[in-house]
Amino acid sequence: MKGDSWLFAVCAARTCMTSVFMTYAAALPVLRTEWGMSATAAGSISTGFQAGYAVSLVAFSSLADRVGARRVFLGSAWLSAVSALAFAFWARSYTTGLLLYTLMALTQGGTYTTAIMLIADRYPPERRGAAVGWLIASSSAGYALSLLLSGWALAWGGYATSFFASACGPVVGVVVLWFALRRTSNVVHPPRAGVRFGTAVVKNRPAMRLILGYTFHSWELLGMWAWTPAFVAAAFAVSGAGSIRAVELASYVSASFHVMGLIASSSMGRLSDNLGRRLVLFSLAAASAACSLAFGWLIGGPLALVVIVGALYGFTALGDSPVLSTALTEAVSAPYLGAALALRSFLGFGAGAVAPIVFGRVLDLTNVPGPTPTIWGWAFVTLGAGGLAAAYCAWGLAPDRVRALRAKPSPM
Repeated sequence: MKGDSWLFAVCAARTCMTSVFMTYAAALPVLRTEWGMSATAAGSISTGFQAGYAVSLVAFSSLADRVGARRVFLGSAWLSAVSALAFAFWARSYTTGLLLYTLMALTQGGTYTTAIMLIADRYPPERRGAAVGWLIASSSAGYALSLLLSGWALAWGGYATSFFASACGPVVGVVVLWFALRRTSNVVHPPRAGVRFGTAVVKNRPAMRLILGYTFHSWELLGMWAWTPAFVAAAFAVSGAGSIRAVELASYVSASFHVMGLIASSSMGRLSDNLGRRLVLFSLAAASAACSLAFGWLIGGPLALVVIVGALYGFTALGDSPVLSTALTEAVSAPYLGAALALRSFLGFGAGAVAPIVFGRVLDLTNVPGPTPTIWGWAFVTLGAGGLAAAYCAWGLAPDRVRALRAKPSPM
């Protein structure tokens, strides 16, 4: 991807857009006290965000097939900036937090799948995995930035300050994106005669297996993202750190996990270009499931072990995301890619919306009432079930076509 200023600019804009995604997760231990929430109620706000994001992805992806990915990308970016500022100004209770965090998610979907569609138009298959990998990596950079900003701002001025600091990202992102796409054509792919959505996607077995794999992947990943900062804060609290200091340290450590996701995304897409999608998908999903099954039981143990396993968890849980996205662009023809991404988003982020509230419910059931749970293992096991199912879906894929693609010279 050397020298591609277009990809760099799009990724920079995506980093800015996602700088609000982890703000709530970073502040969660503080908000549970400030807003008087149980773990189930706290999880429901994350669920509202993921449900809103799922609806947003479906709507914007389907719209992009009809009016073009570039136009939808820019429109969603503007709406994202406005909703982020609204959340920063007015989210001050459980009800306003739930409504405004969900509203923010409803505006964000057009900044993700549309970028994948633009990349699919721009890059040949033998380079596409690396390009999509950098896009996913830029999202991880935004999540890490969100946690770093939130951790610093929480310690300095409280949760409201952290909301404002994070909201600056989408505002900057709109400006970067406008410059990045000002010379990019808005392409609309006409559907082929005699081919419908059902034939192109629903009856396409490789595509549906990839979509199901993404669904289980999202259950594990989004549940992990929603609750890991709170888990790490609990680990610091158990070790003797004060409550605010524990939250601040957890934000920094959780940010490092997203940096590991950044490294995974930027490398695993390229690795799948060389080794094949199936092998990389299965290996990462199996390793991530193992981390889910073990991570929650580490509370009370050495903090160094929590950090090491968490870093591996962050790497493996996200590493298959660019591979799943790239494989889907190869399995579905361009006129129906937006629709396929819409279905994938609905199922994946729908599952991801349920995971945080299920996680929170299991926390409530396995702990005595209080702001800092001490038993986390069973909640993380619920996420591990998704990782195992994702590994099963990857194992059932047909042998890769990537071997043939590697033999072709790149036209770019």
